[in-house]
Amino acid sequence: MRIIALSTLRKFWDSSPSYADAIEPGMAWYRETLKADWSTPNEVKAQFSNASVLRDGRVIFNIAGNKYRVVVWINYAYRIVYIRFIGTHRQYDEIDAQTI
Repeated sequence: MRIIALSTLRKFWDSSPSYADAIEPGMAWYRETLKADWSTPNEVKAQFSNASVLRDGRVIFNIAGNKYRVVVWINYAYRIVYIRFIGTHRQYDEIDAQTI
């Protein structure tokens, strides 16, 4: 998969020293996603069983022991993952994952 954009993850990590514990799990998710070749939401669930699949290509991944959430939009036809959000559960509760 092609991922757009790693800079979204880095911006989050750099925003506060308290988010440093998200770097390794975030990069592990990034590396695993780069190697993936998903053509359906079921394939995402098969690889990441804790992922929540929403409608219209939206998927929520829990990382760092469920401490952080990554919201993406996946264009399955072109194998592109767009990172739309990364944050704590509290920050996640303040957004609409379907429209962000």
